[in-house]
Amino acid sequence: LNLAPFNPPADTSIPSGPLGTAIKKGKNLIANTKKELPKNVGNGLNCSNCHLNNGATQYAAPFVGLWGVFPEYRSRNGEVITLADRINDCFQRSMNGKPLNYQSTEMVAILAYIEWLSTGVPTGQNVEGRGFIKINSNLVPNAANGKLLYAEKCASCHKVSGEGLKNPAGGYIFPPLWGSQSFNDGAGMARTYTAAAFTRHNMPYGQGNTLSDQEAIDIAEYFTHQPRPVFSKKSQDWRDGGKPKDARN
Repeated sequence: LNLAPFNPPADTSIPSGPLGTAIKKGKNLIANTKKELPKNVGNGLNCSNCHLNNGATQYAAPFVGLWGVFPEYRSRNGEVITLADRINDCFQRSMNGKPLNYQSTEMVAILAYIEWLSTGVPTGQNVEGRGFIKINSNLVPNAANGKLLYAEKCASCHKVSGEGLKNPAGGYIFPPLWGSQSFNDGAGMARTYTAAAFTRHNMPYGQGNTLSDQEAIDIAEYFTHQPRPVFSKKSQDWRDGGKPKDARN
């Protein structure tokens, strides 16, 4: 598989004029989603909580290169979807909120930001580091061990009850991992192996790649199955097959 190098552009390359204004607005919306779009975000999260460094970090669901690979077929949706559809999926699942209007200045700004981040990536080519790392999904999760590991390695930031660490100025310094202010059970991050892949490479924060696959899977099994909002439409997911074994019922 021929992958394009991961090489996001420098902020200094953002053009002047209306397009540059839109790109900067898009980046701000990714960084401060809850504050900027309170009617669309139903929890306490920002896009940048999962798309680290505002979508410019490898193996943390980066936006780099996404512009040229959509429309694409997604088995979860059971259809070919656009990049705007994929963004709205996140608003309804990860943000437990409401979709953006497709013609809104906010949607256009986010798309402009993703297009700019994808500068130099050939159309139709994935970048090295798209999505998350591959993790051994044959390993059997152990939630009891995950609870112990969570207390040891995660609770100092995300807190014992997963409520996250609030910022006195508003929002969160470290995001909530469960409860009413976290992603709902229709989000990709609510799946054990998906959450484990993110955790394995990126957590504990500043100490990525220090957990084993088994440790990351155990931690993910523990925190993904704590109480969280329910996505009412998840029964319609994978209607044409391809449902992964860790999909939430």
